[in-house]
Parts: sequence; structure tokens; C-alpha cells
Amino acid sequence: MRTLLYIATFMGVIGLAFWAYHENYKTQATLSKVEDLQREIGAARERLAVLRAEWAYQNRPDRLRDLAEINFERLGLLPLRPDQFGRIDQVAYPAPPEIEITNPVDVSSSGALEP
Repeated sequence: MRTLLYIATFMGVIGLAFWAYHENYKTQATLSKVEDLQREIGAARERLAVLRAEWAYQNRPDRLRDLAEINFERLGLLPLRPDQFGRIDQVAYPAPPEIEITNPVDVSSSGALEP
């Protein structure tokens, strides 16, 4: 009986060792993936910072003004003036659509529909 207990305990220890070994390798692989993702995120943030700097450089007002002057014949762009802006009450919004009621439901206590 003792031998069976020793064998079961030994097999249990071997099983747990195999499980721990397997979990260790899964953890190492996951940590490696996390490090790769963090490197990718850092590279993407660097690219984003460069793109934002390029966007700011390309949208300098003096550069855009010069480009508008160079291409005036083709584009016809003029500088903005204060009188070109309007107030919100001057904006013409479309009227909301009218909803037709095709099947009216009587909710009064009389029970009769009035046309």
C-alpha cells in the first residue's frame, strides 16, 4: 500500500513539474510578445511625433500664404477678411420634415376617433 502511495506522489510531483515547466515557457513567450508590442508602440509614437512635426512645418502660415500667391491664377485663393464671417443667427437651417400620421390610435376614454 505504501508503494502505491509513493508512486502516486511521485507521479503527482512529475505532473506538477511538467505543468510548471509548461507554464513557465508560456509565460516567457507572452512576455516576449509584450516586449515586442511595447517596442512597436514606441516606434509608432516616434513616427506620430515626426508626422506631427512635419504637419506643423508644412502648415506654417507664411508658407501657405506664399503658395497661395504663387498659385493665384490657378486657385484664386484670397486672404480671409473679417466681413466674410457671419453670425449663427444668419445661418439658414433646413426645416424639419413633417411626419404624416397614417394610422392614428385613440387614447381618449370616449373610444371614438375624431376625423
